[in-house]
Amino acid sequence: MEGVQIFGTKNSQATRAAERFFKERRVPIHFVDLKQKPMSAGEIKRFVDRFGLAGLIDSEGSAWVDAGLKYLKVSEAEMLGRIERDSRLLRLPLIRAGNKLSVGQDEAAWKTMIAAPVP
Repeated sequence: MEGVQIFGTKNSQATRAAERFFKERRVPIHFVDLKQKPMSAGEIKRFVDRFGLAGLIDSEGSAWVDAGLKYLKVSEAEMLGRIERDSRLLRLPLIRAGNKLSVGQDEAAWKTMIAAPVP
């Protein structure tokens, strides 16, 4: 197992759960704090291609409500721009292990990431 890349924030409970999950299994972690360094457009596109934009958005979070998105209709391009500027709109953590991806707190997906060797 080469390790996983975790995109999240230190104050996110789900991100901390993911870190703990992989550390307990001695999987090397590369943590990207989205408060320090936002995701690149290419990295976001990789997750959007796999899960769709709706699958990445935390439409229940306070950032969604604070941005007024509960009542606005926003184009996909504009939403991608908002995500790049404000990572709080994402369902965290976003995890990548080779070509395997997961969104949110999904232990079943995390187990499959470490079960088989990553190509």
